[in-house]
Amino acid sequence: QHKHDVFPELALDLCCYGPIERGLDASHGGVGYYNFGLDAAALATTADSFAAIEQRVEREGRLTWEALYAHLQADWAGPEGERARLMVRGIPRYGSGGSRADEWALRITEAFVRLVKQGPTPGGYNMIPGHFSWANTIPMGKTLGATPNGRHAGTPISHGANPDPGFRQDGAPSAMAAAIASIQCGWGNSSPMQLELDPGLGRDDGGVDKVAALIRAHMDLGGTQVNLNVMDAQKVLDAHRDPSRYPDLIVRVTGFSAYFASLSPEFRQLVVDRIIAEG
Repeated sequence: QHKHDVFPELALDLCCYGPIERGLDASHGGVGYYNFGLDAAALATTADSFAAIEQRVEREGRLTWEALYAHLQADWAGPEGERARLMVRGIPRYGSGGSRADEWALRITEAFVRLVKQGPTPGGYNMIPGHFSWANTIPMGKTLGATPNGRHAGTPISHGANPDPGFRQDGAPSAMAAAIASIQCGWGNSSPMQLELDPGLGRDDGGVDKVAALIRAHMDLGGTQVNLNVMDAQKVLDAHRDPSRYPDLIVRVTGFSAYFASLSPEFRQLVVDRIIAEG
């Protein structure tokens, strides 16, 4: 109803027949057919939470429902809270390959797609499901309490369709590539894979070929989009400490690129954490 005022569809307005001829934004009746992309966020946060509950509460009985609820309300405070937090974080997580969290991610995606595609909006718009958090991981996380995957209240949610960074011990991204390929929503909207690569990889024997093989395999398995950062970790750390030293440094944030110095300190920290953990 208000999109034409606050976020006009510039590309559609310029490239489609109708908006210029009718003098209307695409979202306000300028085109004959108009789709809405409906993007889900926090897939890893949610899938890991369900898997942690299933394993630690339902199967093993190491936590009761009451204890888990109390820890969440207290944001994992105190020694017992931290012990419980580490316990739920210690499960095989989404993106580790063949885990229950991987299965939960697929189950959640299938339910999301089914609900979105039940029918158009009351205004008659077709909804296209996908996984995309854009630049909203920080503001969405600020309004969310502690979650059963061990995440603290107010901290960022997981990024897009990616697993939470930093949990893979071997650093191999193949399981992540397979997991993200498996949860594509299938209607034309994307669930991208975000890759953080060190430029030294290009100097390694066969490094470029390995990255190319990973991307091809991801696409062959059903992937739809890959976002790449090829970034020296030390340079990113230096730029975070003093952005004025690197005014031209560009990073791939998610589905868009931005000057690193233009990002808020919180968002710069998020990008740094992601690159350090995954690079």
